[in-house]
Amino acid sequence: MSNFKDKYRERLQKRTEEASTVRKIVASVLTILVVVLVVGGLSGFFYVKGALEPVDADDNTAQNVEIPLGSSTSSIASILEENNIIKNDLIFRFYTKFNNETGFQAGNYQFTQSMSLDEIIETLKTGRLVKEPVEEVTIPEGRNMEQIADAFAEKFDFTAEEFMERANDEEYLKDLIERYPVLTEDILKEDIRYPLEGYLFAATYPIYVDNPEIDTIIEDLIQQTQSVVMPYEQALAERDLSIHEGVTMASLVENEARTVEDRKKIAGVFYNRLEVDMMLQTDPTVLYAHGEHKDRVLYEDLEIESPYNTYYVEGLPVGPISNFNANSLEAVAKPEESDNIYFLADSEGNIYYAETLDEHNALKQEHITGS
Repeated sequence: MSNFKDKYRERLQKRTEEASTVRKIVASVLTILVVVLVVGGLSGFFYVKGALEPVDADDNTAQNVEIPLGSSTSSIASILEENNIIKNDLIFRFYTKFNNETGFQAGNYQFTQSMSLDEIIETLKTGRLVKEPVEEVTIPEGRNMEQIADAFAEKFDFTAEEFMERANDEEYLKDLIERYPVLTEDILKEDIRYPLEGYLFAATYPIYVDNPEIDTIIEDLIQQTQSVVMPYEQALAERDLSIHEGVTMASLVENEARTVEDRKKIAGVFYNRLEVDMMLQTDPTVLYAHGEHKDRVLYEDLEIESPYNTYYVEGLPVGPISNFNANSLEAVAKPEESDNIYFLADSEGNIYYAETLDEHNALKQEHITGS
């Protein structure tokens, strides 16, 4: 009996030890599985998180990417990954599907590695670059081509000379004329100094890449001009002005007056002078003809034989002398009607109008000569 009990205790102890060993093994396996799952989950989380971030948040270099017509989301994702615009095409596809993003447009795009997936998606949907600008360039009203070239050259890696060379390239200009209705063959006339003079609109331009192409800048400015000018095409035609003539007169009005009211009045004076075959005789055209700024135009300056000098040529000059504000063009399209033929400005910029030469001379004596 004693021998039986001993054997029973031995078997019980052995089973207890085996059960303990099994529990330890199970606990170890479970621990390993949990660790694997946690590590795998975290690795997956950080992998996906990294794939959703920009390729290089500090790289704003423009990269041209073509999205062919009829491209699926899958093929677009592959193109973007091949061009190193996104980190992972699979994650991009899942992201767009999860957010129900559709309506991507074909075209030639400029992307940067600093763009987020949301910015890339919005760009593909709208057909335009959507991101925070890396630079802004303000082009004020009344600036000429050389001043505009200088303004952009100060911000970017190209020179003003390179900007001007591209803006004056004849083949490029012919291509622009085909693509932008605001540009006509008039800009290629032999006597035109700079074909795009007056057509690079005054505005603040956001730049989204570190080294923008000159073509992109020029075309952005032309597009802005077109958006302002073309709605007035019919109104200009009703006044027997071509688009080029309307832009030219707007540049004169811009340089002669500061306020909206005076611009409308001066536009009316110009029309009155044209009606009676009187020369426009506006001093800013003299300065442009000389190619230099002067505080005061002298009588000897008026004698320059230039197609821009309105003391020398009848009617409008051959082309614009600067860019302009939208309200200068509106003044040309909708001038204030009057019988005034003359105007003059005092040292403070106040402008006085007259219907006759005698009245004009009296105003000159009062506000200019006699001051």
